[in-house]
Amino acid sequence: MPLLPTFSRDPQTEKSLRHSIKDGVAFSVMTGSSESYFSAFAIFLKASTPQIALLASLPPLLASFAQIVAVFIGQYTGARKRIVVVGAVVQLTALACLALLPVLVPGNSFAYLLGFVILYFVGPNLGAPLWGSLMGAIIPVATRGRFFATRTRLSSIASFSALIVAGLLLHWFSVLSLTYYGFLVVFLLGVMARGVSAWHLAQMHDPPHQHALAGDVIGLFRKGYFRGERRFLHFSLFQGCMQGAVAISGPLVVVYLLRVLEFSYIELTINTAASILMQFMVLNRWGRLSDLFGNRIILRLTGFIIPFIPLLWTLSTDFFYLVLVQMISGLVWSGFSLSASNFVYDLTEDQKRAGLMAAHAVITALCVFVGASLGGWLAVNLPSGVTLFGHTYSWLTPIYSVFVIGGIVRLLVALAFLPRMKEARDVKSMTYHGLFFRVTRFSPVSGLIFEAISRRNRRNEDGQ
Repeated sequence: MPLLPTFSRDPQTEKSLRHSIKDGVAFSVMTGSSESYFSAFAIFLKASTPQIALLASLPPLLASFAQIVAVFIGQYTGARKRIVVVGAVVQLTALACLALLPVLVPGNSFAYLLGFVILYFVGPNLGAPLWGSLMGAIIPVATRGRFFATRTRLSSIASFSALIVAGLLLHWFSVLSLTYYGFLVVFLLGVMARGVSAWHLAQMHDPPHQHALAGDVIGLFRKGYFRGERRFLHFSLFQGCMQGAVAISGPLVVVYLLRVLEFSYIELTINTAASILMQFMVLNRWGRLSDLFGNRIILRLTGFIIPFIPLLWTLSTDFFYLVLVQMISGLVWSGFSLSASNFVYDLTEDQKRAGLMAAHAVITALCVFVGASLGGWLAVNLPSGVTLFGHTYSWLTPIYSVFVIGGIVRLLVALAFLPRMKEARDVKSMTYHGLFFRVTRFSPVSGLIFEAISRRNRRNEDGQ
């Protein structure tokens, strides 16, 4: 990729970073063409609403424990890259089985669907903490935000393109009454893309590193392991609780669109793509802001907007309005996710990073499981209306009530954690409204100032 900026002066490191970007692009083709349609596939297989919530929560929870296993193996063997590659192969194998599921197990196959999805998530979880340790070792700190923004931005393009192609294929096959074959094609496309991703992972350089002591997985359960890691634990609890709150209503969006509003596959694709397109437009800007002004301010700004997003779903059923909601979601979530990812690196030392990331993943997965399970239960047990003072107020669907509850829980999490969050690096100061203007480009003058600051900052870093 000759048009990419340079992130390191070391040729070996630069080559590895470029392979990492290509891995991210190929991986995103898989998620865009395949993983994005898991819920739609479950609905096609006539899964119930609680089953769809379970599909969104149980696999990540069980798969997160693979990270503990990976850290254990990595710490005692010194292997990082090999385990990451093995995880990629496990994932593509599970996806291939998933694609053939209606052939292998005709009839009611939800239990098998759940099993293969669990295996699908075990793969990347097996490699996640060691991949994080590897990336933390090779990415220069000064360009970390820009690297991940560039990688995520290109990955978003790939995911967006794959999502559109997969949606068009599903729509075309459904028109021909061959919906399963549409899912078969898009899932096999994902299998091939993950194969390319695994190859690029195998080409990366794994620098020598100390292992078997400081990050010992057994230390995860020792009393003193989190000693000196109070800020990391605080952040992990925040991230876990926020993701759990999001999981209350998040898995039900596809159910709402396909079953309640009866969207076609192409309408579902456009709605989902709107969020990815917005992420592509703003991710690079979020990355530069992260490098300049730190991650805390971005987390606090986006963290207090996120609670209001599920409430927007209840205001209108208009197709174009819901596309706008997804664009707002993409704008906010792109900044939150990027800064949260960067914050983990800022708060962890190299020797403890893999173990702490594994603990972080388990905490998050547990919270997501609780949140999604609660959301699935609420969706089938809440009434579609409420009577107050003799008058009955009715919702279009009980899912609206879940959206409202999910938003309230998100706000409570933000109020509990964000005011006490502190920046992990020495960064330039910035106001919240100034940050907002720089992201949205509402202010041309502030945009020019930001560009001037960021360019000067890059020149200073290149001169070091």
